[in-house]
Amino acid sequence: MVMGAAGSKLEKALGDQFPEGERYFGLENFGNTCYCNSVLQALYFCVPFREQLLEYYANSKNVGDAEETLLTCLADLFTQISSQKKKTGVIAPKRFVQKVRKQNELFRGYMHQDAHEFLNFLLNELVDILEKESIAANDSPDNTSPSEKTANGHRNVQPNGNHKEPVVTWVHKIFQGILTNETRCLRCETVTARDETFLDLSLDIEQNSSITSCLRNFSSTETLNAEDKFFCDKCCSLQEAQKRMKIKKPPHILVIHLKRFKYIEQLGRYKKLSYRVVFPLELKLSNTMDSTDSEYSLFAVVVHVGSGPNHGHYVSLVKSHNHWLFFDDENVEMIDESAVQTFFGSAQEYSSNTDHGYILFYESLGGKS
Repeated sequence: MVMGAAGSKLEKALGDQFPEGERYFGLENFGNTCYCNSVLQALYFCVPFREQLLEYYANSKNVGDAEETLLTCLADLFTQISSQKKKTGVIAPKRFVQKVRKQNELFRGYMHQDAHEFLNFLLNELVDILEKESIAANDSPDNTSPSEKTANGHRNVQPNGNHKEPVVTWVHKIFQGILTNETRCLRCETVTARDETFLDLSLDIEQNSSITSCLRNFSSTETLNAEDKFFCDKCCSLQEAQKRMKIKKPPHILVIHLKRFKYIEQLGRYKKLSYRVVFPLELKLSNTMDSTDSEYSLFAVVVHVGSGPNHGHYVSLVKSHNHWLFFDDENVEMIDESAVQTFFGSAQEYSSNTDHGYILFYESLGGKS
């Protein structure tokens, strides 16, 4: 059987370097579910996320008959992988995929799906489930612990006038950062700052650029004039203004989505941008509010393979215990760290290389929060 052979090949390649207790399992494809498999592998090797899910599974087992949610299916899948007797092999994430398709008609067809849309849907869905569970637990009479305070002072006002703190779930603790949108009125110089949270950053890309330059563009100053004027509360009128986005609180896990699919008006359809965008293994975030740079290390890349947006394939590259691995549905193999740069994109418009980094996962080196 081929699967076993690939697995044993990986074990041979790692030899006594095989990390203690680690599991490397391919995921079976259920009719174009590579968008899901590639994201699941990146999340499985996001250690804080995996640990929380395994803990959630262990705790929910004590509850008895919990209702099946996307969260229980995912916790179940991750536990199934981590508790395999063998070190390598293939697992069929069937229940999880069925639940995704049941939950969201977007992913129901056998069409090629967008991995970034799936990641967004998944994280937001997990947040919803955890928030509901937290509220239910806090409303139960035996629980009097104060709910966790949030950093950015937004409060949810309940209909009866009580202030209810928004729930901070472990998904927020891992992925959420805060952006500040600063708008400066050019007449009175008053700066209006508005905070907004994010679970990932979507960046516009240019040919022959880098993540650092894309982030710089993301935070560059933009002038609001003509029909885009800003209503200044102090001047009580529409004024020219300058605005920019800065990262106020960098997340523990920084997810960067490169906007490789662009709607082309003249064509009336999306086109894939195969631009070469260099993403470093170590990233310094300099467009933050603090003067100190936040340092990050790359640990996963979801790669889109193909020349167009509506067909193609997703694979992922993952760093685990200082080894890089390549996951392509059922197949898992070791790759050299230097191979990561072959996924930056193409410097020429028409190139035979169509494997391009699409979603990047970076872990903060600033202490494991």
